[in-house]
Amino acid sequence: SILTNRKVLVTGGVGAPNTAELYDPSTEAWTTTKSMNIELYEHRAVVLTNGEVLVAGGFGSGERKLVKAKLCSCNDNFARKLA
Repeated sequence: SILTNRKVLVTGGVGAPNTAELYDPSTEAWTTTKSMNIELYEHRAVVLTNGEVLVAGGFGSGERKLVKAKLCSCNDNFARKLA
């Protein structure tokens, strides 16, 4: 997801750690954010008008379908559970 500050947020992935990472194209550097608490893949991430990112759906470890959502504020480097 491309954020309002032009950084790119990458979350989850098969076999990936439970973290989200930010890529800054101006410095070509990656930064790891706080834990997302669970591994995710085949989920969706949408940048909201307030700059936060809604991460929802997908699957967790053991191929369990998840009905959870997280709201990420990359400026504050945190994710909070919504459901």
